Amino acid sequence: MAGRDKGPIESWRVHFFQRHRSDDPNETSPVIEFLDQLPTKVAAEIHAVLNAVAAAPPPSFSGGGKWEVMRGGMAGYFEIRVRGGGMNHRLLCLLERDAEDLGGSSIVCIDGLSKPPRAAAHQRDYIRVRKYGDEFRKRRTVLK
Repeated sequence: MAGRDKGPIESWRVHFFQRHRSDDPNETSPVIEFLDQLPTKVAAEIHAVLNAVAAAPPPSFSGGGKWEVMRGGMAGYFEIRVRGGGMNHRLLCLLERDAEDLGGSSIVCIDGLSKPPRAAAHQRDYIRVRKYGDEFRKRRTVLK
């Protein structure tokens, strides 16, 4: 879709955070570990939403509750929200606009969490996500 004066809208890139060797000798990717433990249908829906957000791109995506900005202590993060298997699943992401080191504007998937419906997420989950987000900002490591 082309804008009047701005030319075609470019999709954003999608990256998965990978911990740096200095922070984790195994260089794990928390978001991949999260996605791997989900039911296949739930993981597929998360990927579909992620691809739709990247194509929109994020600043103009209207997600009908599937893509939400976070507030309070999680301000600066965005989440993909999917239900399945009797649980609510969240994929937590950061947006990096015009990030040359990432090949351009990018959605960086940091980690995920699952929780029962109508229950708040545990603060320990948010603490972990913020820790990984800080690691990403410091080291800028993503899966290649």
